Amino acid sequence: MSAATRILGRTLDRILGLGHNLLRAGAAIFTGLTLVAALWGMTSVSTAQAADQGLSGLARLTDDKVELSDRWRGVDMSIPMTRFVPWRVFTLADPYRVVLDFSELDWSGLDREGLNAGSDRVVDVRAGLFRPGWTRMVLTLAAPMGITQAEMTKHGDGAALSLRLDPVSPEEFAAGVGAPETSAFQKVTRPMPSPKTRQNGVGDVIVVLDPGHGGIDPGAERDGVVEAKLMLRFALELKEALLRAGGFQVVLTRDEDVFVPLEERVTIARRANADVFLSLHADALAQGRANGATVYTLADEATDAASQSLAERHDRADLLAGVDLSRQDDAVALVLMDLARTETAPRSEALADALVEGIHTATGSTYKSPHMRAGFSVLKAPDIPSALIELGFLSSPRDRKRLIDPEWRAQAAGGIRDALRYWVVQDAARAERLRQ
Repeated sequence: MSAATRILGRTLDRILGLGHNLLRAGAAIFTGLTLVAALWGMTSVSTAQAADQGLSGLARLTDDKVELSDRWRGVDMSIPMTRFVPWRVFTLADPYRVVLDFSELDWSGLDREGLNAGSDRVVDVRAGLFRPGWTRMVLTLAAPMGITQAEMTKHGDGAALSLRLDPVSPEEFAAGVGAPETSAFQKVTRPMPSPKTRQNGVGDVIVVLDPGHGGIDPGAERDGVVEAKLMLRFALELKEALLRAGGFQVVLTRDEDVFVPLEERVTIARRANADVFLSLHADALAQGRANGATVYTLADEATDAASQSLAERHDRADLLAGVDLSRQDDAVALVLMDLARTETAPRSEALADALVEGIHTATGSTYKSPHMRAGFSVLKAPDIPSALIELGFLSSPRDRKRLIDPEWRAQAAGGIRDALRYWVVQDAARAERLRQ
């Protein structure tokens, strides 16, 4: 059974489950684009169904417990989590409080009672949803305390936020209260993206390159080689190779060593009206040995979870190009995204196969199972053919030597360029056959 058939089957199951709501809305359901048009104009389905879907956060607490402890005069707190996320910290008065916002940290498993009993200077700890896409922890203080240290650092395979509070006078506390003005936490209203037409082999193909990690999230590190910096260098080299070849426009999700949230990377691709999205990585294994490049596409079993997480956290205008979902709830959004994947999934699979062949032909270096599938967040755009390229393993001395060699990287860039050229021609030909 093909990936498209499996996705279509799940879509039909969802549609049948929503049948009474669709009838109540008077929506006429057809196949293909007619179905999309009908769902686009219908009224909202009950939000109770969305609430029952168990939507997940971007990051989760790790098995290392959240710690809150009193020092001689102050308070220390550590929040370990599975990955780096955007965050901010500030104070509020009446009563004295310290507020921590995250995008997005799932607080499941937080021992609130244990934390409340662990400090005499923090009299209450609360955590939960702040607004869609953001969660919040609030520490209520027994007396005014100022923030003397707050930083997020690498912690095992994830990250940890460390917070230190020290006593201040009421006047000093009052002078520093209030949330900082940061663009990440502002509600931004964006124009709805224009409908995306499938590339037809005519005109430039828009390729979005996504150098993995960056900024506070360095990625894998071995012998002084840092994944975030290495992949940025390769992305710039690949961009030049594509531009020199002609027929491509190239957009980078980041062009310097800065942190870009995973969801924002997909949003950048949609704003660019991308025809192709390629995420670039070079992983490291804690155990075992592996060599060679691997190309990932979104796993079939991950598509439902991908749609759910996108529907939960994304700006509604960003979910599907040309479809305004701002007045629709998750249930409708999930159906529409499944429909989009019936076309996009086989295109992504063909893209991955072409990339594997191109990299292997150019470098001879591919993993024993070069095309794999997983639930990577950056592969979740339902309407953009996407692939994640693990160019090699930093944990492998052989791969590491290749990855830091400019000549080898130039060969790899050439292989990806040739793969994209081949895919563009074949993808346009398949689209023409479908139209006939």
